[in-house]
Amino acid sequence: MKGIATDIASIVGEENIVLWENLEVSQQKPIQQATTSINSPCIVYPPTQAQLSQVMATAYKNKWRVLPCGSGSKLNWGGLAKGIDIIVSTERMNQLIEHAVGDLTITVEAGIKFSQMQGILAKSRQFLALDPTAPDEATIGGIVATSDTGSLRQRYGSVRDQLLGITFIRADGQIAKAGGRVVKNVAGYDLMKLFTGSYGTLGIISQVTFRVYPMQEVSGTVVLTGTAEAISQAASTLRSSALTPTQADLLSKQLVSNLGLGQGLGLIARFQSISESVKEQSNRLLELGTQLGLNGAIYADADDTNLWQRLQNQIKSPSTESIITCKIGILPSAAVEILQQVKIGLIHNSSGLGWLELEEKNQVLKIRDRTQAHQGFLSILTAPVTVKQNIDVWGYSGNALPLMRGIKSQFDNQNILSPGRFVGGI
Repeated sequence: MKGIATDIASIVGEENIVLWENLEVSQQKPIQQATTSINSPCIVYPPTQAQLSQVMATAYKNKWRVLPCGSGSKLNWGGLAKGIDIIVSTERMNQLIEHAVGDLTITVEAGIKFSQMQGILAKSRQFLALDPTAPDEATIGGIVATSDTGSLRQRYGSVRDQLLGITFIRADGQIAKAGGRVVKNVAGYDLMKLFTGSYGTLGIISQVTFRVYPMQEVSGTVVLTGTAEAISQAASTLRSSALTPTQADLLSKQLVSNLGLGQGLGLIARFQSISESVKEQSNRLLELGTQLGLNGAIYADADDTNLWQRLQNQIKSPSTESIITCKIGILPSAAVEILQQVKIGLIHNSSGLGWLELEEKNQVLKIRDRTQAHQGFLSILTAPVTVKQNIDVWGYSGNALPLMRGIKSQFDNQNILSPGRFVGGI
């Protein structure tokens, strides 16, 4: 080892550093898809928060550009980082700090895998109400940094809605905290919301505290398929009704077909509660579909679980590397119009947030124009590097860039954390 690796090895030990030339191709690939240039980097795996702090203090002193990550499952999301000298992974910081069962809270290190934490919670009949991409690989820190959740936000809200406390390492290596470990907490600045979705540009998350929820007794899903007009009416009626689905999404025609659910656009809604409530709500939605001339079906027990797993696999596993995956936000009333323009797409019924697969640059620009016409947005998550180099990944058209840049300079005045990865090249 020499250069950067030698300096870092004195902090974390040689066993916690992997040189670029020793990485497997599968490990190199997401890094190459996340950066415009790599200055012979190494990956550092600090096993403790104190060592992570020392690593960042050294990087700050030497002005090394740092690309933080967890397991790397979302490393290729967002903009291309520039001139990276060192990659810092929290994957080996993966311990349970505290699970307060009675208070419905859990505190963990950022590198713990989502699936591992859910396993811990399941022993107490509890769960974290998020459904991120690649749940078996994704780390908690990466989920927060990318604000990655899915259909469960219908009932439980987003990542930031469930965060209670956060500990992070500043660009200069100092350890900072915000929030706490209780649900009713109002102390300090609300840095949890600021760090959620910041893509590692403000600091490296080291610990988080979440609120958790009791597992529900029964789960059942209603699928309605048919014409765009009828699906749009069903979705609108569901939004204004007294029904309380935990998940509710609008599906594109090809996605409906790929899942073997029928023909036309789709509306899929999941109810989770006591048995009587699930049956009643499912039947009421199915009856609504019948009144609108839609085809309908109810999925229960293992069929219900299998359906949502297949949907997750379909929407978040692109068929080819050339596919451009995008995050979309739009008025819910305009969701059906957008889904008619794409092959693979899912938009949450209540929030208007969703996921699209697009095939080329011009289609991205076309759909982006349509979303912005409806007070929405479209940002690119994954795409070939050449695409990201030739199109604005974030497509931000608001007036908050000066404020964002000011915040970035306060947290990272040397611009060493994920430079270029966020909105406006931040």
